Amino acid sequence: MSLNVSLAQLNLLVGDIAGNARRVIETALRARDQQGADVVLFPELTLTGYPPEDLLLRPELHRRVEAALDEIGAAVRGIDLVLGYPRLRDGVMYNSAGVIRDGEIIGEYHKALLPNYSVFDEKRYFEPGDAPCVVDIRGIPVGLTICEDIWYRVPAQRAAEAGAQLLFNLNASPFHSGKAPEREQLLRKRARESGLPIIYLNLVGGQDELVFDGGSFVVDAGGGLTQRSPFFDESLELARFRLNEGRVVPAPAGVAPQPGAEEGVYNALVLGVRDYVRKNGFDGAVLGLSGGVDSALTLAVAADALGAERVEAVLMPSRYTAGISNQDAARQAETLGVAYRSIPIEPAFNAFLEMLAETFAGSAADVTEENIQARCRGIILMAISNKKGRILLTTGNKSEMSVGYATLYGDMAGGFAPLKDVPKMLVYRLCEYRNRQGEVIPRRVIERAPSAELAPDQKDQDSLPPYDVLDQVLERHVERDQGIAEIVAAGFDEALVRRIVRLVDRNEYKRRQAPPGVKITQRAFGRDRRYPLTSGF
Repeated sequence: MSLNVSLAQLNLLVGDIAGNARRVIETALRARDQQGADVVLFPELTLTGYPPEDLLLRPELHRRVEAALDEIGAAVRGIDLVLGYPRLRDGVMYNSAGVIRDGEIIGEYHKALLPNYSVFDEKRYFEPGDAPCVVDIRGIPVGLTICEDIWYRVPAQRAAEAGAQLLFNLNASPFHSGKAPEREQLLRKRARESGLPIIYLNLVGGQDELVFDGGSFVVDAGGGLTQRSPFFDESLELARFRLNEGRVVPAPAGVAPQPGAEEGVYNALVLGVRDYVRKNGFDGAVLGLSGGVDSALTLAVAADALGAERVEAVLMPSRYTAGISNQDAARQAETLGVAYRSIPIEPAFNAFLEMLAETFAGSAADVTEENIQARCRGIILMAISNKKGRILLTTGNKSEMSVGYATLYGDMAGGFAPLKDVPKMLVYRLCEYRNRQGEVIPRRVIERAPSAELAPDQKDQDSLPPYDVLDQVLERHVERDQGIAEIVAAGFDEALVRRIVRLVDRNEYKRRQAPPGVKITQRAFGRDRRYPLTSGF
């Protein structure tokens, strides 16, 4: 006895229920006709996409889901489908997975464990299920679970006790650095505990700040990895199982490589930018290219995500911009094949200074004049974005955003922030990674001391601690929630730590006004980390 299972690792669009249903039908027919599959698996909440957030509160969404299920049932015969959708019954909503066979739902499972931490808030919408679901597919009893269920022992154990000999786990598991090995280690453990082989089927694609990295895989009952789908790409791969002495055994198949640390983050940034631009209907992207490392990395990501022909770079030199900054920016744009232009901001800056001369009389120049320059650039870039229908990508990194080293309505102006969750030292490593694929970021850009170039001979470290120290303190405070005493006990100077923590706390108001950006750490600003603007803590 054998069972052929197609793993449909798809990139879906949140809210596009009709479009997602068409993808399900097309994929199921391909799995049946081209792969000879008996059953095809789709991700968690396939029909709505993930996360649908408050769309789930709209009655029309549920009417469309029901219509989509009917359409799928009418269109697909000769292959079983296992897919996720929200199920509303008598005023109670579940995160569900159904088994559809020849137009009928022959089994339905409701997710038992609802995550309500980090980027997840499923308890806002769903009630937990309380029963296992085991369905016979070609003579093999198959248990269903959804995402968070597999992170704990009980749901898999319940399925085994209900007679399951194989476990399907449907996921919408977002990326963060280091998560893929963590998933596999956990699934190996769960398989050994339950004595069941497990298919882990994951979503792929970008959705607002989240990136789903795919990497679906199969483990045998002993926890051995037998198959893995590619990361960051759609795929439809066949997993074969046979019954051997009463046990279900997966056949060894292709094992796609796991990306390294920098490769995984870079690919997540590229996919996040590509899908945000594509799914929101922009014609391309525009960004300010300064000759610094952050804008250089952003340009490389944008070109890789969208194609050089859909990206425009703008150089906006001021009286403080070094000649080599302009040279390096132009060189990078030319290397990547990106169109660029130079628009000096001196006329606009002078106009603002003239308009404000009477108001500023008797006051020494300070950060105010620096911010005016940044806002001149913001106006120029937003004007180009509006005129050409291209999204403005901001270039600030997580280290800067953490301590407020950014200008509201200036360099923070834009529609999407690719590096929003990327610490400065990781920016350097990502530049080196990208250059190993072919040098597109000039060495001098990577090696020069970073500067905003808004004042004479300005350097970032005139205002900030060295980035290697700053990033370590921020990682402890922002991502691990360590307090001052804990960080000092780890060997950091107390005055320095207090200064950094104070900067983080007082700049929450800026981060609330920042554009969305790709999440790549376990604690990104925005969905992950929500602190009050006004606080006496």
